[in-house]
Amino acid sequence: MPTRRLSLILPVLALPSLIACGGQPATEPPPAPLTEAARAAVVKDPGVSRAALARAVDRLFSAPETAETRAVLVLHQGRIVAERYGSGYGPQTRFISWSMAKTVTGVLIGLLVADGRLRLDEGVPVPSWQRPGDPRGEITLRQLLQMRSGLRHTEAGDPVYESDEVRMLFLDGRDAMAAHAEAQPLEAEPGRHWEYSSNTTVILADLAARALTPSTDPAERRRVVGDYLRSRLFEPLGMTSIVPEYDAAGTLIGGSLMHATARDWARFGEFLRNKGAVNGAQLVPSAWIEFMTTANPRNPGYGAQTWLNRAQPGEDERPFPGAPRSAFSMNGHLGQFVLVVPDRELTIVRLGKTLDGEHRPVRTAMGRIAALYSAREGK
Repeated sequence: MPTRRLSLILPVLALPSLIACGGQPATEPPPAPLTEAARAAVVKDPGVSRAALARAVDRLFSAPETAETRAVLVLHQGRIVAERYGSGYGPQTRFISWSMAKTVTGVLIGLLVADGRLRLDEGVPVPSWQRPGDPRGEITLRQLLQMRSGLRHTEAGDPVYESDEVRMLFLDGRDAMAAHAEAQPLEAEPGRHWEYSSNTTVILADLAARALTPSTDPAERRRVVGDYLRSRLFEPLGMTSIVPEYDAAGTLIGGSLMHATARDWARFGEFLRNKGAVNGAQLVPSAWIEFMTTANPRNPGYGAQTWLNRAQPGEDERPFPGAPRSAFSMNGHLGQFVLVVPDRELTIVRLGKTLDGEHRPVRTAMGRIAALYSAREGK
């Protein structure tokens, strides 16, 4: 065959390979049919394509990289539009909060500030910090809420048994967690640096008990904090399933150990979305929720006991791609998330067990759900 003719034929033979490699868009295969479980999880009119929402929710259950999802709820304009559970779980199952509890504790502190029992920009009444010359006496409530106390701390260290939150929760600090956390010295000037600390939230819980009773009796501390939470927050919200845990000293384990159904976690997310109001009643000042969801001076991706959908220092990507910067979240160990998207009137709950360090696919899948709903404002 003449060389010239061969040179004309070879590109034609190569054309299918070029198209498949990106010379032109290749035709994508049609998506697999939705399973009955995927379709049944979504109401008939969810405000967006029912099939698209069913697929987005299904991905959290079916994709290997998002395992193990145990519950997903999506609320739009206050209405459940999608709800699905993994095998062995259901609407009556109580799911552990892990660090989602920090946001609940943040609201508890807001109630006490509104009542005049605590002050945001004054030194906090921790007795061991009040000795003359103790620099910890300068730590303010605002700095504790924003994780800027300056107290020595290592979260999620290696080896794990040397992590300060593990020592507090399970080892030498477990019977008197607040005392353990409050005994730490300063490693930085208060307010200067941001450092995530579960121990700090237990200090906040101790302050709540001290504000409500002078008693050191563990049973009395549990009673007054429990009654206050129930009457001022949980009952008005309809969170009838929630069970907070306390340590042996009667201190609320406010950084990590609360148990509630997925629907009750969604109720709390909606309460935050509505800036502290429920059924027209303002339970906590709206300005307090705005404070909790506003970037603090040392970390643009963190407010006060609440995560913001903004890149952490040194990172380029939002935690929940597809959700706007105005979104915020309650985040917990092993992939517990309540994502609140006020601009899109959305609250998305995902509960399960995904190893820390492997949460990106879960957050991305939740962001896809948020992206299905049109933003009214802001990107």
